[in-house]
Amino acid sequence: MAETRDFLLEIGTEEMPSAPLMNAAGQLGRLVAKGLDEAGLAHGEVRVISSPRRLAALVAGVPGQTDEVHEVRRGPAASIAFDDAGAPTKAAQGFARKCGVAADELVRRVDADGREYVFAERSVPAAPALPILSELSERVIGSLEWPNYRSQRWGCEHQTFVRPIRWICALLGGEVVPVRYADVTSSNVTRGHRVLSPGDHVVDDASRYEEVLEAAHVLSAERRTERIRAGIAEVEAARGGAHVDTPKRIFDEVVNLCEWPTVLVGTFDEEFLRVPHEIICESMLSNQRYFPIYDAAGALTREFVVVSNADPAVSETVVAGNERVVRARLDDAKFFFEEDLKRPLEDFVERLGEVTFQESLGTMRQKVARMEALARAVAAQAGGDEAAAALAERAAHLAKADLVSQTVVEFTNQQGVMGGYFAAAAGEPAEVSSAIREHYRPRFAGDELPGGLTGTCVAVADKLDTICGIFAIDEPPTGSSDPYAVRRAAIGVIAMLRSLPAADLRALIGLALRSYREQGVEFDEARVADDVAAFFRGRLAAIAKDEGVSPDTVEAVGAVGVVDPGEFLARAHALEDARRDDPATFEALAQAYARAAHLADPTLGSEVNAALLGEAERTLLDACDEGGRRVAAALAGRDFRAAIDALAELKTPIDRFFDDVLVMDEDTEVRENRLRLLNRFVEVFVGIADVGALSRRK
Repeated sequence: MAETRDFLLEIGTEEMPSAPLMNAAGQLGRLVAKGLDEAGLAHGEVRVISSPRRLAALVAGVPGQTDEVHEVRRGPAASIAFDDAGAPTKAAQGFARKCGVAADELVRRVDADGREYVFAERSVPAAPALPILSELSERVIGSLEWPNYRSQRWGCEHQTFVRPIRWICALLGGEVVPVRYADVTSSNVTRGHRVLSPGDHVVDDASRYEEVLEAAHVLSAERRTERIRAGIAEVEAARGGAHVDTPKRIFDEVVNLCEWPTVLVGTFDEEFLRVPHEIICESMLSNQRYFPIYDAAGALTREFVVVSNADPAVSETVVAGNERVVRARLDDAKFFFEEDLKRPLEDFVERLGEVTFQESLGTMRQKVARMEALARAVAAQAGGDEAAAALAERAAHLAKADLVSQTVVEFTNQQGVMGGYFAAAAGEPAEVSSAIREHYRPRFAGDELPGGLTGTCVAVADKLDTICGIFAIDEPPTGSSDPYAVRRAAIGVIAMLRSLPAADLRALIGLALRSYREQGVEFDEARVADDVAAFFRGRLAAIAKDEGVSPDTVEAVGAVGVVDPGEFLARAHALEDARRDDPATFEALAQAYARAAHLADPTLGSEVNAALLGEAERTLLDACDEGGRRVAAALAGRDFRAAIDALAELKTPIDRFFDDVLVMDEDTEVRENRLRLLNRFVEVFVGIADVGALSRRK
């Protein structure tokens, strides 16, 4: 086996932002591996090592040259490849071109089956690795993409990168791989931590790269993560079960803001604990990348974690500086909150008239008015009394008030949360303040739902108003665009209405659209209502499939126009369970229903002349009458499995009918009477599911 060495490509830069650094780290390994494979250079594991000032790929086991290749490929039969004069045909020319040889280089030879074929033989000599790695390195550096970040040029160079490149360390074992990019030439030198190990550090062999980095006070992202986690664990243990809040997005960013992390603890003044903890934490996390510390009981403490990239010897200075910064930020938060508390919520509500909801749909004040009517309707449909409806209406009235508060203008992620605090301070009922706080839920699939009826009513009203408005102006979501998050809103409405089975989604859609019409928005109300209902059915179908319901069952339920989430999904699961429990019965029933529906003639009605019926027909008529009664009772009680079981009882009589009866009798009166009987049979299924869809194989 040829001798192998490790290959290193390190791109050294000015400090890169965290998000593009992580994105590029994901690209780099794939680009290097793909380039090596395409070049025919064998290799082992490709590891990516990154820090704010470097992006490196370390590849194990790269040989000094590619393998020599001798390739033999069999083509068409010789009788097809050459004409009578011995000239190559188009078949031979195409085969030769595909194999990268000239047609006159094809070889004729008898193969093992005794027939003569043409063969293409191609030998590729071994190629040295160094030129391949040079070209690959330059191509990879230029191929890295920086979405949402503008690449930079510097000096007189036209090549770009997210930050200026200051050095390139490229090695195959201990040999420098020549690489030149943006006027920077490769060497065997890397650079250490700016403060702890400034300057150049020689990497004598690619296999020792990480060892050299660590000696220069630079850790890989994995090692930095371990060190920060360990430091946080020590902080928590020292405080007897305390918890340090480390949201993943912020934690990943902190990991990529340092090369030699030190976990420190700072404090802020006690007075700031009187400010809502949400804005304290957002200020620390989003603005300073500090991690709040909660005590064992879950209460926010005065302490916070700082991850420093400075010399550990100056930790006290680092802590003091960060405490000064956080004090200034929290002073701002405290000021905004206290100033907002001085104003009545009604003032904020009226100021919503100055805020645009959507250019064609009016202001946020108009949206609030529409939400009030919708929230009251949801509460009434859910079985709430007048007091519950009034609470829902009041909460909807105040739900968006905090959008014009100074606190939310500064801390936009806290909309709703701050409104809940303002409402509580103003003496609003607890249900109202909780509903305001929770009405943006669920923000995504699987998110927590509002905790009470009032919050659910307001959340449904908010999301449904947006959905109906966007459809009314004919800007529904497309495959690639959903700027108003309508899909997410629909999933949220579905999740909430599943807990309110009495709610009538179609009626709520109608109310929402009428509110827009009364406001002066022009659209075809009936058409838009159908479009919104169809949109919800599409979301319901996707959810049902995600929950394990087969596509044909979903189609069968969706075909009858059910749009209420709880009912749609309950029917789908009931039908799926029944099919699973007795697949043969339901397959036969589906085929019989499809046949009956195909023959039935709705224009004849379903009034059957019993005097013209034979025994099999009379049995079917009795079964339809009994089945209809059972289905109606089951649907009234929302017992969908009982309704489906009642349908299953029709299998035997419909099978006997088709076995014993010629439907298309020559006698017109008899024929039409039998068709009316089939109409009666089909009617039993109406409103439950299109059972015939179950017989159509997907």
